[in-house]
Amino acid sequence: MSRRLRVGVIGAGSIASGVHIPNYKRHEDRVELAAVADVNRAKAEACAARFGISGVYDSYEAMLREAQLDAVSICTPNKFHASAAIAALEAGCHVLCEKPPAMSYEEALRMEQTAQRCNRLLTYGFHYRYAEEVQVLRRYIEAGELGEVYMAKVTAVRRRGIPAWGVFTSKELQGGGALCDIGVHMLDTALYLMGYPEVDRVMASTYQKLGNRPGVGDWDWEQFSVEDLAVGMIVFKNGASLLLETAFAVNVGPDKTMQVSLAGDQGGADVFPLKLYQEKHGTLVDVQPVGLKAGKPRDAELAAFVDSCLGGPPPLSHAAEGTALQRIVEELYRSAELGEAIRLQG
Repeated sequence: MSRRLRVGVIGAGSIASGVHIPNYKRHEDRVELAAVADVNRAKAEACAARFGISGVYDSYEAMLREAQLDAVSICTPNKFHASAAIAALEAGCHVLCEKPPAMSYEEALRMEQTAQRCNRLLTYGFHYRYAEEVQVLRRYIEAGELGEVYMAKVTAVRRRGIPAWGVFTSKELQGGGALCDIGVHMLDTALYLMGYPEVDRVMASTYQKLGNRPGVGDWDWEQFSVEDLAVGMIVFKNGASLLLETAFAVNVGPDKTMQVSLAGDQGGADVFPLKLYQEKHGTLVDVQPVGLKAGKPRDAELAAFVDSCLGGPPPLSHAAEGTALQRIVEELYRSAELGEAIRLQG
């Protein structure tokens, strides 16, 4: 593509104005940020004025019809991911959709199938894949340094970190709470490092103990309709297992933990910060890489999306993996609702 990539943004909230748009602006030699759409036209106009965007729309349908776009970022509440992504793909656009993929496995599958049918890129905002620690550890794993990875532990926990902005506490608009907001980041990171093994069964419990009452923080506790804590276990068909703990609010310390730990028969690792644990020459050793770049994974993710749209390598996050993740999340919630383990079929 000789001309600049024409990009539109659907949703003018904080993730658009704080991450997607500033990153597109950094690539103005290759990107023309052409339009922004939001159902709240005043918000779209304010965003466009702030960043010098000429096209302003109060519906993404009109934007996709009129703005002649090559690519789109979807920064809406989760409820609207699928409809916006499918419309953009069918309009001939490549799509970067924020996480989680959708509200259901069926929606995510339709998004993936639409991308295949339209021959367009569909990638998701799993930016932790772009962290230097993750990429270094992936190379260690591919070289056999951990051997057979048979256990993972995922932690995405805030002692008190219920979002007071956006719609993160609305089940209707988001589909869930801590699990589908911060939990999916660490879950995807673990699955990515493990090679996205096929799931056999899941078991989970969810709790709403702190978010629906007044406490330390300024969220609207009377409108809190999601889980503040989710715990679960995933067993894979290759025999490996994964333990999950994710919370917006729970009475544990420290204040915030975002961590993935892996155990293999030749070594193990914690990812953030990266540290490896092995047995060498008759002794136990800890290996902590030095000199890792302190880059910004979100910036790397947006740059990779632009590269991919312009004919470069594919992004690290693929639509099929997003579909697989969405199914796991859905079955974890279903297990918690039913109070029993769920075995995945097919």
